[in-house]
This record gives sequence, structure tokens and C-alpha cells, in this order.
Amino acid sequence: MSYLKFDKTVMINLEESLTREVLRTNRLGAYHSSTVVDCNTRKYHGLLVMPVPALDDDNHVLLSSLDETVIQHGAEFNLGLHKYGENNFSPKGHKYIREYTCDTVPRTVYRVGGVIFSKEKVFSMFENRIMIKYTLEDAHSATTLRFRPFLAFRSVKELTYANGNLNQNYTVVPNGIKMCLYPGYPELFMQFSKKVNFVFDPKWYYGIEYSKEQERGYPYKEDLFVPGYFEVPIKKGETIVFSAGDSQVATTRLKTLYDTEVAARTPRTSFYNCLKNSAQQFYFRPKKQDAYLLAGYPWFKVRARDLFLATPGCTLSIDDPVRFEKIMATALPALRAFMEDGAQDPVIQEIEQPDVILWAIWAIQQYAKVVGIDKARELYKEFIDEALEYIMSQKHPGLKVMDSGLLFADGGRDKAITWMNSVVNGRPVVPRSGYIVEFNAAWYNALCFSREMNGEATDKRIDKLISAINVSFPNTFVNGYNYLFDYVNGSFVDWSVRPNMIFAVALPYSPLTRMQMRSVLDIVTKELLTPKGIRSLSPKSEGYRPYCTGPQVERDLAYHQGTAWPWLLGAYLEAYLRVFGKSGAAFAGRMLISMEEEMTNHCIGTISEIYDGNPPFTGRGAISFAMNVAAILRIEEMLKKYNAE
Repeated sequence: MSYLKFDKTVMINLEESLTREVLRTNRLGAYHSSTVVDCNTRKYHGLLVMPVPALDDDNHVLLSSLDETVIQHGAEFNLGLHKYGENNFSPKGHKYIREYTCDTVPRTVYRVGGVIFSKEKVFSMFENRIMIKYTLEDAHSATTLRFRPFLAFRSVKELTYANGNLNQNYTVVPNGIKMCLYPGYPELFMQFSKKVNFVFDPKWYYGIEYSKEQERGYPYKEDLFVPGYFEVPIKKGETIVFSAGDSQVATTRLKTLYDTEVAARTPRTSFYNCLKNSAQQFYFRPKKQDAYLLAGYPWFKVRARDLFLATPGCTLSIDDPVRFEKIMATALPALRAFMEDGAQDPVIQEIEQPDVILWAIWAIQQYAKVVGIDKARELYKEFIDEALEYIMSQKHPGLKVMDSGLLFADGGRDKAITWMNSVVNGRPVVPRSGYIVEFNAAWYNALCFSREMNGEATDKRIDKLISAINVSFPNTFVNGYNYLFDYVNGSFVDWSVRPNMIFAVALPYSPLTRMQMRSVLDIVTKELLTPKGIRSLSPKSEGYRPYCTGPQVERDLAYHQGTAWPWLLGAYLEAYLRVFGKSGAAFAGRMLISMEEEMTNHCIGTISEIYDGNPPFTGRGAISFAMNVAAILRIEEMLKKYNAE
């Protein structure tokens, strides 16, 4: 029985199937993404989407799609699907789909008359290459397959239109052709495991529409170039593999290469395995010696805060501490370079954000829980000492240690300095400046963890700071309604009920009493908890906007004003387990059931970036988000330990 399976009734209903997307990535930042019916609904969709460093830092769609046609007795059955104007879909190949599964790799089964035909896709892990395996499961007469490649050769941020600058020339290569439509792009090699006939018949297909771009208020129509078509006969039981990549492949090895790639995949046969598979898809190695985590797909790059918050869940929680060490071996030198002279890293974005160092220490703390304090001390004590000295010496341009021991972060009214970073007209939508609650919760936790690492050798200044914060944190943040101010700046206090206070309960060390922790947890439960995450703002607070829809400005205004975030659900459940212990495990398990439902929604097998704050809690934003996947993996791991006791 397949875990990720959709039958004919779902697949032929475009209202259902077009809302479900699929994502396959490699370690180089390239990917394949579309809907389960292979109808692209985003400009980010494509069979082969990859970085082109010679042009810019963006990904580029080379091969948008590949239309298959089954030919028997002169009759043609086109399995492709594209959306055109006035809600017109053509050629409507989805009506032939009988089943779609995605346990190991995406697999679609078609039935055309007496023909049963399957298609499976795998994306190469260390090459920019999509491979598609076609198998004729059953047929009662001679069958031919025809393939039309739809080429784009454009940035994911743009659309392409019919033009006279395109290079239509092609070169024959073993069992296929290679083309390069515009200068600066790599050649695209399209090859088969069997000899095929290529018919040069260049055409533009005009006005293909992407409904997701239309919803988001962007241009949504483009023209795609089809250079011609490939034809190949196929016998009952025969398998043919198609490859599209930026390098030539030995076609005699295509089937073996395909099988090798499939064998390396984690079968998505359970909730945990889906999350594990998704976590591995964020791994990014532009150079062999480096290791990063991408913040999400399809548009995010490497972001410092996301990197440190997501790395423990995406490595340690899937039993891969070596991967954690490799990522930290790449990220910590970049952080050190920033501390030394303010250097910005060419890959890791936003490394200057004030809380990044604190989350790096938290990540190391999670590593210590898994491998032991001695190993963590051996590898990372020196960095932690340097990082805390950097902050205590008032060298961080965005932080100041006050006499109270608390951290003061200035400048948040003019630019976004926290994870609530949406901006409209150059100004943060959620301006947060001064004593910011999660900064100071993470600061206290970092100081206490440093003391745990150093023991009797702890710097006396750290002991003094911890003692001071034990008094100043509750005095500054706990209000008369027994929850925490979101931030305090001079005489101004932010009464908004926001989720950031949960970190004062969730982090391993807290300056709150148990009663104060319980009060914070109660208010978050009553006003912010949803089945899909924690709201970024209470419905009772001014400015609540639960739906992140419409044009860019409207989405930016709603992004942190009521939308629900699954990564915060991870922090909430960690806090819940801390307060209630084993008796809270059943509740946490029930909460994860609602997240497991997402394995068959939006982007199957992973977790979206955000969800609406009101029912039906629809997934929005990036189709796969590293911090969300990591947080839920960490809770899964915690529950296993509780249930094993």
C-alpha cells in the first residue's frame, strides 16, 4: 500500500490535482518541480531548473516540460497538459491518468485504450540532470512514443516570449540532440537510452498561463519554444529512459544510472520518512568542500538564521551528525569572518542579523544533546567563547549588552532585524527594536550553555550576567496579564500577543519560573495555536491579517500579521513537553497528525512555508521550507524518546 497515492478521481479533477505540487532537488541547487499532473502553474516550475552562475545568482528554467504522445494505428493520444487563456486546458492528457504515487520517485500510470503506460522521474543527486523512465506495461498492437520538449532558457523570475534572437540550431549527439537557445546558457543535452528519430519542426507555443503567478499579481503568460519532436517505437514490457542535463551522458548507462539514483532515495513510506526525504532535499553543495542548507524551495537561498535554526532538525534528527559537522564547518568560519571585520559571506545571506550568533550557539547545544557534551566541547567550545566575548565586548554593531544583562537591539524601526522581516515601501511591516523577547531568551540560554560547557572555568562575567538576567528578564517582559511583551523600548511596550515569547519556555534554559512558563504557554495555546502552526499575531490584536494572498504588497502586509508558521509549532510543542513532561506527549502527537495531513497537500511529502491563520488553514508561500521540516522532525524525535520510556 502506497503512502503517497492519488487515484483517478483526484488526478482528473483539476481543482484537486493542480493544487498539489511535487519537488525533487539535487545538492547543486537545481530542481524539478511541477504539479502532480505535470501542468506547470508557476514560473518556477520546470523539468530542469538549475543555477547558471555565468549569468546571475538565480535559478533558470531550461526544460519547462516534455509532452508525451502515444501513437497506435495512426491515432495520437497526447498526454501533455498546459493552461491557456479563458481557462482552456490543452491537450488534456490528465484524463488518461489512472494512478499517481510518490513513495520512492513520482510515478504516473496512464491508460489509453488498450495501452497501459507508466512514467517515473528521478533527479540526479550530484548532476544537473532529470531522468524519466517510460515503461509500456501493456499493449495489443505496435506502439510509438513521441516527445515534444518545451524549452524556456530563462530566469525563474522572468517569463519568455517569442523572439527572433533565439538560436534554433541543434547538434546531434548519441540518441538525441543538444541545444543552447541564448548566449551565456549551458547546452541542454536531451538523450534517450534507445536510438530515436528527431524531427526538426520549430514552433512557438503562445500564451501558456501560470495560475499561481496570476493569483500573486505577477505577469503570468509566456511563450515556449518547441524545436521539434523525438519518435521511438516501444514494445510491450520495454523501458526507455530519457535524460535532460547540462552535460552529455553515456546512453548505454542511462538505465543503470537511473536505478542507482533511485536506490539512493529514502522511500517516502511514512510521515517520518517524508520529512527525512524533504530534509535531505535542502542540502546544498555548490563546491565539494562546502555544505549548506537552503532555506526553502523554490525561491529561497542560504539564509544565516534559517541555516542555524534548521540544521539540527535536518541532520541530527535524521541520525546524521556528520552532516551537521560539515555544515557547521562551512558556516562558522563565515560567522567568524563577520565577527572579525564585518565581512559578508558570498553564499550565506543576512549573516549580520543580530540573533544569528545566538541561534548558532543553540544549534551547537542541540548537537551536544545528541553526541555528548565532551564532543561538542572539543569541536565548538572555542567558537562559543569567541562569540560571547564578541557580544560582551560590545563589538556587534546591532547589539548592546546593558547593565541589566539584557541585550538591546537598535535600528529595528527602520529595517527588519528579526525573523519577522517583511518590508513594504522600504520599512518593516513589524518594526521591533529595543529589548526583543526572543533575542533575550536566546541570549540567556547561550550564556547558560556556555557555563555548562566551561564548568568551573566559566568567565565570571557570564555568571554575573546570568544572575542579572534572572531578575531583569521577568521584570522587563512579564506583564500584568501574565504573558510577555514582544519587545520593550524605553517607555514603549508592545502588548501584541505574538509567538516570540514561546522561546522563553521552549529553550533549554529559561529565566522564567514554572508558573510564568505555564502562563505563557496558556496564552499561546488560547490565542495563537492552529492545527498547522502558531499564528504570528493573535486575532485579538490590532492589525490581524490571517490570509497571505493577493499581490506582493498585500502578502507582505499579512506575512507576519496572523499567518501560521509550523516551525513555531515545533517551539510550542517543545515548550509544552517541557511544562507537562510525558503527560503532554499524547497532545503533541495529536498535533502532529494535522501536520501529517500536509504530506498529501500543497507540495506532497513536505511542509509549506506558511498557512492561513483562519480555517481551512491553506498552505501558502514557498512549497517546501527548511525550518518547518526541521522543527517537526525534532518533535518527532522527542516523542519517540517519551514513548520509549
